[in-house]
Amino acid sequence: MALIRSPTISVARRRSSAMVEHDDDRTAIAETVVRDSVWMAVGVIVLLVFTLAVLHFQSVQNSTEQLALKARRTELVDRMRVALASAAEAEKSTVLAVTDEDSQMFADQARASTGTVYQARQNLGDLLNTDGTANERELLGQFSQAFAELQRIDDEVLSLAVKNTNLKGYTLVYGPATDALKTMHDSLTHLVATTADARVTRLALGADVAALRVQTMLPPHIAEARDEKMDEMEGSMRGEEDEVHKDLDALRALRELDANADLQTAAAAWQRFREIKAQVIALSRENTNVRSLTMSLDRKRSAMLAAQQVLASLRQAIDDERIAGVDYGRPARPR
Repeated sequence: MALIRSPTISVARRRSSAMVEHDDDRTAIAETVVRDSVWMAVGVIVLLVFTLAVLHFQSVQNSTEQLALKARRTELVDRMRVALASAAEAEKSTVLAVTDEDSQMFADQARASTGTVYQARQNLGDLLNTDGTANERELLGQFSQAFAELQRIDDEVLSLAVKNTNLKGYTLVYGPATDALKTMHDSLTHLVATTADARVTRLALGADVAALRVQTMLPPHIAEARDEKMDEMEGSMRGEEDEVHKDLDALRALRELDANADLQTAAAAWQRFREIKAQVIALSRENTNVRSLTMSLDRKRSAMLAAQQVLASLRQAIDDERIAGVDYGRPARPR
């Protein structure tokens, strides 16, 4: 008997087949969507990781640059502090030097160290204008004012010290002046020995002692810093000089000493001493070594302390400046 297919069954089969194909398509689409979503997520993660890596690298690079700038600023401050100390030492050596050559050499060293401070200050100012804090710039301004005062005092001290007028005065006192009085003493001593006259002995001894008294007052005059004390010493010197002149004139008035060679030599030596004494007094009145030493121990010291204190504060301000991402060796989470 032949199998008869029902039209209804055929239609149902076709519908079932179509539904199966439709489900397959939906499954394929879903799989595609899931796959694309996964790849997109992976791409986002990769992009995020890359972005974070770039940001971290930039942060590290920026921190490194800031550390380098901070180190540079610190180095400039330290250089100024060392140069200031070197300038102070050279300035003291200038004041205490015993020759013009040494004084000039130390003065040049002091000015060179001061030049180092000036250049470092300029460089630091440029850095602080772009990378410094307001407090650091204010401190540098305070240092500039203190440094200007220090330079003014330095210029005055060094210009005085290199003249060495007090040292030159001592050189004259213990050199030519002493030689002149020795000649005078020797001549008067020989005069007394060859005449054997009490009057000659008294007058010659009086002139000799008074001349020596004048000489003994010259070194204290050179060392004296006060003008009024110098005036007193010069008054005392004039009194002793008058005694010398009176005694020499009395000796010349004695007939037996007319044209006496010893007396003439003594008088000439005394005149030479008086000329040297006038030079000593003039040099002593300039008083450059005493004045420069006084300034060095007083005004210069105060100005130096003020400048160094400002630099110390500036150094501390730079040290205290924090840089993001740098913990300076401290624990990230201190207990």
